[in-house]
Amino acid sequence: MATPVREKFSTQVNSAVLSEVRQLAQREGRQLQALVDEALTDLLEKRKQGRPRPHVMAAYQRSHEEFAPLYRKLAE
Repeated sequence: MATPVREKFSTQVNSAVLSEVRQLAQREGRQLQALVDEALTDLLEKRKQGRPRPHVMAAYQRSHEEFAPLYRKLAE
């Protein structure tokens, strides 16, 4: 299995949060970068789940085009 390419970056975080994350990494016997990777991956997945899937949006758009007059009446 190939190792993913890693890239350095810097940022600033709340010092209390960073302290807790460092303690968590130590308790779990993991590197800080592993927890950062996990947190960023979780954030991306969470945001993706908030978006409708493309085929769902396409069906919605077709429905809207076909039934727009009915939707307007229902909205009244």
